Amino acid sequence: QVQLVESGGGLVQAGGSLRLSCAASGRTSSSYTMGWFRQAPGKEREFVAAIKWSGRNPYYADSVKGRFTISVDSAKNTVYLQMNSLKPEDTAVYYCAASSRGSIQSRELMYDSWGQGTQVTISS
Repeated sequence: QVQLVESGGGLVQAGGSLRLSCAASGRTSSSYTMGWFRQAPGKEREFVAAIKWSGRNPYYADSVKGRFTISVDSAKNTVYLQMNSLKPEDTAVYYCAASSRGSIQSRELMYDSWGQGTQVTISS
């Protein structure tokens, strides 16, 4: 089991940037996939980005491609989501998740562990 704690959310203006962090503890390995999801008010949780714990194979939802960057600092056991050119529609609670499956996963059901979420609010 992996424990995940997100941080870095906040309120920024459209066009601004934020960096989310996800501190992981417990059993992790290079085969794990780390993902970011988000849930806006009144909407279902959706996939944002994923990466192997080794730092390989980053994968993005089309809605964030070119604006968001997912990365891993294995020495710090931390996964990051750098978010640039933020839009009001990026407003959501952002969740970090870990999957023990061997391949990159975008489906929520494939993730075993979840953080508590961090609020991101983008003002227009």
